[in-house]
Amino acid sequence: QVQLVESGGGLVQPGGSLRLSCAASGTIVSINTMGWYRQAPGKERELVAAITSGGSTNYADSVKGRFTISRDNAKNTLYLQMNSLKPEDTAVYYCNAQISTSLFRIFRDYWGKGTLVTVSS
Repeated sequence: QVQLVESGGGLVQPGGSLRLSCAASGTIVSINTMGWYRQAPGKERELVAAITSGGSTNYADSVKGRFTISRDNAKNTLYLQMNSLKPEDTAVYYCNAQISTSLFRIFRDYWGKGTLVTVSS
């Protein structure tokens, strides 16, 4: 019913930039908080940044000042602008969204399949 599809990952040199996108589609009535998570090899998945439907944001300390999360509610799309990338940012980045598919506003978590970001010279 609902799909989240990430795009924009790839290989970038240290200090470079990438912009990730996540498009939500399907029977969507309302989207609450959306967020980006990442999982590096051998590590647990961690929150990178999140944004509420009203636009309030929070970031992991490791990305503050370098990453910017935003969303286009009209397009049901989430973005992550990543600047000053470091090798330790290398991970699979996943999109998450709390979505209601009915007028009863019962929200559940949906996940994308992930997009790989590799920061290396």
